[in-house]
Amino acid sequence: MSRKYKFHDQEQLYFDTCTLVKWLDLFIRNEYKEILIDSWQYCINKKGLDLYGWCIMTSHTHMIIGTHGEPMQNIMRDFKKFTSNKLIQAIIENPQESRKEWLLNIMKDAGESNSNNKKYQLWQQDSHPIELYDNKITHQKLDYTHDNPVTAGFVSKPEDWLYSSARDYAGEKGLIKIEIIEPLLEL
Repeated sequence: MSRKYKFHDQEQLYFDTCTLVKWLDLFIRNEYKEILIDSWQYCINKKGLDLYGWCIMTSHTHMIIGTHGEPMQNIMRDFKKFTSNKLIQAIIENPQESRKEWLLNIMKDAGESNSNNKKYQLWQQDSHPIELYDNKITHQKLDYTHDNPVTAGFVSKPEDWLYSSARDYAGEKGLIKIEIIEPLLEL
């Protein structure tokens, strides 16, 4: 039985999280976060990804996504494969990476224990996309995504976290052009 959850309805929005093996704190360096941003931008421009919300934390990312192009499972597969290769290469080539050997050893151990890998494993293999079947659930996941850096104690307001779509929802210009989810109407 597959451990991967599925994107059943390509017409729906989904909340998904990508987590690094052993919850490695890789995204403490901006150049690594920029690789994710560039890849999301490529998926938006070339694969039909619709990005509604996102946040990069030190060891994982959250995103609310849809598609008007390729199936979401294909986009996410390609995103994880490309960023894995690009990030591992960036670690190897980064002369300022003081944790290089430690990071590569952890990813090598994870890769060797997983027959789906050739050498290194960066992302945890499991995926658990959650279908956002109504506006209330969508806004709960959007708030959760944006509140992550506040909960972690990195910032006091969600829009202060540069690597998140919270800035877009606060009326500021974010790092990636996103699709805005309409506000939840209170009755």
